[in-house]
Amino acid sequence: MTDIFPYDKNLGIQIPSIMLPKKGVDMTLWSVVACDQYTSEPEYWNKVNEIVGDNPSTLRLTFPEVYLGDGSETERIKKINSEMKKYISEGTLVSDDPCMIFVDRKTSHVQSRKGLILSVDLEKYDYTKGSQTLIRATENTVIDRLPPRIKIRENASLELPHVMLLIDDPQKTVIEPLEQKLDSFEKVYDFELMMNGGHLKGYKINDQKTLDGIFKAINDLADPQAFRDKYGLRDDKGVLLFAVGDGNHSLASAKGHWENVKKNLSAQERENHPARFALVEVVNVHDDGITFEPIHRVLFNIDPEAILKDMADYFEKYGGAFEKFDSLESMKNKLSELTKDRSCHNFGFVNASGFGVFTIRNPECNLEVATLQCFLDDFIKSNRDSKIDYIHGEDVVTRLGSKAGNIGFYLPAMRKHDLFKTVILDGVLPRKTFSMGEAEEKRFYLECRRIVKD
Repeated sequence: MTDIFPYDKNLGIQIPSIMLPKKGVDMTLWSVVACDQYTSEPEYWNKVNEIVGDNPSTLRLTFPEVYLGDGSETERIKKINSEMKKYISEGTLVSDDPCMIFVDRKTSHVQSRKGLILSVDLEKYDYTKGSQTLIRATENTVIDRLPPRIKIRENASLELPHVMLLIDDPQKTVIEPLEQKLDSFEKVYDFELMMNGGHLKGYKINDQKTLDGIFKAINDLADPQAFRDKYGLRDDKGVLLFAVGDGNHSLASAKGHWENVKKNLSAQERENHPARFALVEVVNVHDDGITFEPIHRVLFNIDPEAILKDMADYFEKYGGAFEKFDSLESMKNKLSELTKDRSCHNFGFVNASGFGVFTIRNPECNLEVATLQCFLDDFIKSNRDSKIDYIHGEDVVTRLGSKAGNIGFYLPAMRKHDLFKTVILDGVLPRKTFSMGEAEEKRFYLECRRIVKD
């Protein structure tokens, strides 16, 4: 470790200098949900804007993706960069000595979800297929989605994390022991989150003994022999220490930005440049507060009946067929009955005329989401006027999918304990396979970190 950037090169972990709002800033107004949520619900973001008003807020430092493509990108990014500089120069954000932050989040669905804020080395991360790096994507990264997100970061002074990295720590050795020492840590925030986001507490961890214990526990998870034994692997698999649970495209954008920055740096400058690192929250997949929810799909600007016919034709050779129902309850009852046969893939759908269930009896893919996504990808390529969105929550699928010209698809959740072994053995999952909790449970922006040299 160095005095300037306390850093373990082997693990790719840095103890960051975190910036938090100065005393007196209303933290409830400061903290807003991840920008990739409620992308088909502008009314949510209109309400957030109304609540925030002229108060200091991360809403002014981020780009809600509901606004992507509306023609305001250039002006919006300029304003974000300006607000970042303003918050720094006017002292709205205050920098602290290097530390980690233990966070405890209560949501409307879980009593507690614990995490650890730290920085990771983007040189240890690779989102491409077949990657064997310490930090890996869990789902396909859509390269076309990265340029506008990299553009947002290009001239930004700060980064704000909504990335959540998972560790597979069944013995609960890294994060959970910290809960027994909270009385010895400084509490740096404790407040209610807006818009049904729950409650958030944060504790600064900067004493050497505790930090050494964290590094040792993480190092044990990264031990190559222990890793191979845990998953019953051959020698040719690289250690997967951190799997991206949320914010896959955000982390990929940070990586893309760093690749651009480092082209103009010397080897020595690359070692400690702040853009080389990304601020994240690390969570244990075995935490009781971590739940995997499905991410559903809604297609817009389509002919629902034509879509169903196209799907029947597309999946005909795999034994595909659909059945219609007159209510959500009837559809769910049918899906419950069909889950007894695990060799089939089944998912529900909704359009303006009602509900239904699509069944594929001989699927090629391992997951229902992969089966459906193959069709949707082909359909969108051939129907440029149509749009697809990825939706958290069955109620939103029902509301949007039942509108004229739309169709919504309900997907089942995957088992969270299968995640690491699936990624290690099979590689990345289809994009938008799972969500860690519902939309309002997503990470809220709060902590900041400089990504430019002072």
